[in-house]
Amino acid sequence: MTLTVKDVRAGGGRPPLTGGRRGRPPSRHGSRWTPWLYLAPALVVLGGLLVYPIYQLGLISFLEYTQAQVSGGEPTSFKGLANYAELLGDGQFWQVLLATVVFAAACVLCTLAVGCACAVLLTRIRAVPRLALMLAALGAWATPAITGSTVWVFLFDPDFGPVNRVLGLGDFSWTYERYSAFALVLLEVVWCSFPFVMVTVYAGIRAIPGEVLEAAAMDGASQWRIWRSVMAPMLRPILVVVTIQSVIWDFKVFTQIYVMTNGGGIAGQNLVLNVYAYQKAFASSQYSLGSAIGIVMLLILLAVTLVHLRLLRRQGEEL
Repeated sequence: MTLTVKDVRAGGGRPPLTGGRRGRPPSRHGSRWTPWLYLAPALVVLGGLLVYPIYQLGLISFLEYTQAQVSGGEPTSFKGLANYAELLGDGQFWQVLLATVVFAAACVLCTLAVGCACAVLLTRIRAVPRLALMLAALGAWATPAITGSTVWVFLFDPDFGPVNRVLGLGDFSWTYERYSAFALVLLEVVWCSFPFVMVTVYAGIRAIPGEVLEAAAMDGASQWRIWRSVMAPMLRPILVVVTIQSVIWDFKVFTQIYVMTNGGGIAGQNLVLNVYAYQKAFASSQYSLGSAIGIVMLLILLAVTLVHLRLLRRQGEEL
């Protein structure tokens, strides 16, 4: 069948693209909710795994909840903000909070420095050394925290550890002094954390067009200048992600401190908030105070993350 110009003008042939059911554009209301429908199963799972435990943690922090209430010997009573007032009035809490912030900041900075340096190194070496470095790093990343901590304690043992023998330190105890113990834990945390940064940043570097890096090298820029002026700005969204992840992980370190310093060091000199909350909740059976510490940690992490993201948005960064 052949259509003439007259038939087309009269409306024959293919139906118009607009108007009618077949040509109607998709509803904006439906397209707006479509992504949420795809995310609904994951949100339900996250709600069960995160929202409910956080709700229970917050609820216990407002109650009088000790071993007597757990065993049923005394009724549970509502204390309101009394647990938080007691916590904020405790001088040890502020000392532990300061130590946690400083320790976490040092861990984050060292992890980012080592991870980014190794990522750049992966782009400069051949295939076989690159594969060996990545396998070694991923092996450290996959090692359970308690296993890695135990191995590091053995390596730095004053009697049998090989590190003291190589360095000629004799029977020096790394976990006896406060700062040397924190330094030892920092090394272990960086060792098991930098592979995540390395792999993520390396993937971002590989996505940078080679012409950009070649042009910078031809202009006489050093490797440090290329990283600071070319790579780092282009990798900023990736660096934001690994920084926030590192802050969250390092701020709530528990296993390394607990294992390597035997529960927080001599007289609690190496306590961090997670270990402090554990001692309050389980060693002292003050579950409400332990829950209050957990809520304080959650609020601090949320505040740090939101402030960091807001500063980046003000600078016009797209995440």
